[in-house]
Amino acid sequence: MRFMRTQEDWSVFLEQRDLMTSPPSWLNDWQGDGIISRGSTDEMIEAAVQRNIPVVELNDRSEVDKAHVRSDDAKIGEMAARHLMERGFQHFAFCGFDFEAWSQRREEAFVKTIQQEGGHCDSFNSPWMNLARPWEEDQQAISQWLQTLPKPCGIFTCNDLRGQHVLAVCSTLELTVPEEVAVIGVDNDELLCQFCQPPLSSVIPNAEAVGFLAAERLSRWMKGESHHESQQVVAPTGVATRLSTDVVAIDHPEVASALAYIRQHACEGLTVDEVLQNVAVSRSTLERQLRRYLGRTPQQEIRNVQLKRVRELLVTTEMAAEQIAYRAGFDHPEYMHYVFKRDLGMTPGQYRQSVRGQEN
Repeated sequence: MRFMRTQEDWSVFLEQRDLMTSPPSWLNDWQGDGIISRGSTDEMIEAAVQRNIPVVELNDRSEVDKAHVRSDDAKIGEMAARHLMERGFQHFAFCGFDFEAWSQRREEAFVKTIQQEGGHCDSFNSPWMNLARPWEEDQQAISQWLQTLPKPCGIFTCNDLRGQHVLAVCSTLELTVPEEVAVIGVDNDELLCQFCQPPLSSVIPNAEAVGFLAAERLSRWMKGESHHESQQVVAPTGVATRLSTDVVAIDHPEVASALAYIRQHACEGLTVDEVLQNVAVSRSTLERQLRRYLGRTPQQEIRNVQLKRVRELLVTTEMAAEQIAYRAGFDHPEYMHYVFKRDLGMTPGQYRQSVRGQEN
């Protein structure tokens, strides 16, 4: 749509079709000038060639040798690896889909980046859901695999849907996320990522740039410029960090348990004494280790989790600040305002306005 606005004579027909279906019957006598397609079959390409219609392909499910624009899966895999390594993980794993070229490319890049830094990566792949075995069987296979992995472990999943699969199994196995298992997906599907428990971190592909470049390429071709059957890949824009990887890997089991307890109960008015009553660790050890790993005291970590919850509710809901304060475990809204401004340099209302202004 953004590219269309730069053209005076573009008229676009949009048809949503299943991937890999037969060519539409209207193609036989269509009077159009060019096609952008995702999932073109050989039959569709042949039909377009016979009518001398340029086709730019967006399919990433298999390797193609025609005009092609897609996300840079190698950069996506590398970015996910860097994200997990920066959090101090020593053990890594990949969970993807068999027979999907985009998943395989992301896995290869992820594993290569980990190995270049001297690390090791385990992998699990199964066929795309609904194409092979039932959901329950696939979940059981993931469960068996997860139990074999050393902990703590950073897991990269080929997309956000696969990330949801892994997080669902972690919940069943009572594995704490992100302390024992940290998970990052791909696509930054806001609804799906927030639907996960905890919310899923995700690599952000530049999907709009893929569409823009495809339209730009088709436009040049339709104007008679020379065409080369080549691929064009678009790098991801970054990582949307959410709770599923918002952690520093800690190899001290008791301290990791204390941190998990803080993350689970900080918004219930938690105190440091209550943490110590529920986790087998001394106050001095907890203080020392959290300063070492996080640079914060236990009390500061409780407050840090509360403020993250405040920021999340400010952005994702229309709740008043007073309601948010109670949801985040503050006894008095005035104190939440004070802490928020002290630590972030602005009031909750100013923060909400600034974030929504950036989105617009």
